[in-house]
Amino acid sequence: MADQNLQKAEIGLIGLAVMGENLALNIESKGFRISVFNRTISKVNNFIDGKAAGKNLIGTYSIEEFINSLQTPRRIILMVKAGGPVDQFIDLLIPHLAQGDLIIDGGNSNFMDTQRRTESLAEKGFLFIGTGVSGGEEGALKGPAMMPGGSLEAYRLVEPIFTKISAQVDGTPCCSYIGDNGAGHYVKMVHNGIEYGDMQLICEAYTLMSNILGMNADELHRVFDQWNQGELGSYLIEITADIFTQKDANGTPLVDAILDQAGQKGTGKWTGISALDLGISVPTIVEAVFARCISAVKPERLEASRILKGPSQIFEGDKAEFIEAIREALYAAKICSYAQGFALMRGAATEYNWNLDLGQISLGWRGGCIIRAKFLHRIAEAFQRNPNLSNLLLDDYFRDIIESTQQNWRHVISTAIQLGVPTPAFSSSLAYYDSYRSARLSANLIQAQRDYFGAHTYRKIAPDGETIVDKNNTPITYHTEWMLENRPELVMD
Repeated sequence: MADQNLQKAEIGLIGLAVMGENLALNIESKGFRISVFNRTISKVNNFIDGKAAGKNLIGTYSIEEFINSLQTPRRIILMVKAGGPVDQFIDLLIPHLAQGDLIIDGGNSNFMDTQRRTESLAEKGFLFIGTGVSGGEEGALKGPAMMPGGSLEAYRLVEPIFTKISAQVDGTPCCSYIGDNGAGHYVKMVHNGIEYGDMQLICEAYTLMSNILGMNADELHRVFDQWNQGELGSYLIEITADIFTQKDANGTPLVDAILDQAGQKGTGKWTGISALDLGISVPTIVEAVFARCISAVKPERLEASRILKGPSQIFEGDKAEFIEAIREALYAAKICSYAQGFALMRGAATEYNWNLDLGQISLGWRGGCIIRAKFLHRIAEAFQRNPNLSNLLLDDYFRDIIESTQQNWRHVISTAIQLGVPTPAFSSSLAYYDSYRSARLSANLIQAQRDYFGAHTYRKIAPDGETIVDKNNTPITYHTEWMLENRPELVMD
């Protein structure tokens, strides 16, 4: 029986779209025998006879054959579309599984779905891992960043494979156990939300240089290529520099011919929804989502551009100095965006009782994933200095960067406003910074308004700025009758 088990595949994968194919090839290239299945059988044949020809893979043509081709306990990766298809395949697999078998969802599933599936499968005696996989097609093939969440017992079953197929940085795999139930998919969701923010910030820097400074694609390539050599160095900056070198069929820059209408698959929106549910501010990420939303109404924008007028975009100043100001503004805004994402993960860890190692998570993003960047080790160092750090902006390293770049950051945004160039992510990052550093905000007036029209009550502050509490240290709530009968009557036109 043992010999028979050794002849079978060590892991199985369902879903042979490009990501699934590349991940299967990655697994095989690291010395593991893998069995594959796809509901459209022709894809199995095409894969086995094409990219996988001559490799140590088993092509299967039914669920029964797929299950029987695997060693026990079975380890099965689902690389299918999030939502209903994941549940459908789980339902197909369950009748053929044995107690202790493991299903791994490697798609971009909503973490709430992952929590539901984890609990449901555990009741039936099966193991489940929701694993965030980042890096796109290239990452899947050469080594992605992986964020597995579920029971530790389940992770141990697949750890030898995951740590070998993931990206490696300084000999360390970009994969580690994230936490219970939906933690892995939650962290991947926040990763994607930060990705939205990164991309929007880069695009605003591009717009500023293109619209205000009139820079062409060759000049933009040189600037982004130079930025990639310094503290802004990252995968997204690198590919942005490359994009400006690509020519269309007529020899003009391809980027100029691409429709300015951005798509999205939902993880950025989910990040914003979760932030609202938890009451945690992530304005840069949300503005990045809204920027894609407004880009989608291209016909309306074309009509509005003919009707609505703004200032002339004539820049008066030193071009080289303004490019450097944009670079500093981009770095400062990027730090604020990451601060928001990590604050959200900290809040989720408290809400869902996850033991998230935020420093380790940042190290896991240094390779393979879309937001891999040089400065991520600085985030890990911040959490090493203070594991209870409530916000990255409070760390000395990041505080010093914000202080040194703040003047240029404000200069860039004010110039953009004066010249009518939209910079929602740059601006919201600065608003977040200014709000976070303010000892007193205008919410006192909001509370007075709420109490005025709805008797929602309010709390008061003592002279030292602390909330007034009773002898049990419980905040005291107040309500005021706001002289409704004595105020002048409002005359409505």
